[in-house]
Amino acid sequence: MARDDAPDTRAWDRPVRRVTEHPLSPADRTVWPADIPAVRHLLDHGLDLGDATVIVGANGAGKSTVVEAIAEAFGLNAEGGTRHVFHETRRTSSDLAEHLQLARGAGAPRGGVFLRAESMYGLFTYLESTIPGSTLHLRSHGEAFLQFCEERAGVRGLWILDEPESALSFESCLALLVHLRIMVEAGSQVVLSTHSPVLAALPGARILLLDEDGVTPTAYDDLPFVRHHRAFLASPERYLRPLR
Repeated sequence: MARDDAPDTRAWDRPVRRVTEHPLSPADRTVWPADIPAVRHLLDHGLDLGDATVIVGANGAGKSTVVEAIAEAFGLNAEGGTRHVFHETRRTSSDLAEHLQLARGAGAPRGGVFLRAESMYGLFTYLESTIPGSTLHLRSHGEAFLQFCEERAGVRGLWILDEPESALSFESCLALLVHLRIMVEAGSQVVLSTHSPVLAALPGARILLLDEDGVTPTAYDDLPFVRHHRAFLASPERYLRPLR
């Protein structure tokens, strides 16, 4: 795992170096989503992004809200895709992107890919209507997810993935990790939100824990869901006994 005190040699080459509140468009801290502790922390203190950043936290902690807003502020479609995708089935995203300012690396690649599990079906339907021969809907959920990523391997820039594990088996999670590591080595930047202890182990990633305290850089072994998964696998009966 990347150390917080390690030299940051690539900062100026990243598509997004830092996310801050836009000085000309401050957010009202009393209303959603700015009233979420992690979002408020981002707005108050800013957020530095590494070559690879993994965002974790419980349901409702603000993971999807944050990554979705970064994607929109970067110019990507809220329901997923690349810079060339413009479609909307239903507006469900927050207005957080309107209050963000991105510090971009000089000369960094401008491409981008956003893939969120909850709107994947709509995105694939849109691509099927615009790209002749698209076969994404002919594959299984997880296979289509990986195919989408593989077909866009040439896109250098910012890759944002929101909870992709909902589509993936254990083996497919490992395959995605390999793909993301290759993308980072080729000069792209990855921001990944996840509940998966497998995907959270993305090599070299800086891990940010979102909770009631805001945003905290956290070591992999100290993540609550890593500890819980290990404890469950070691003794599942302890967790299942109260359910009987």
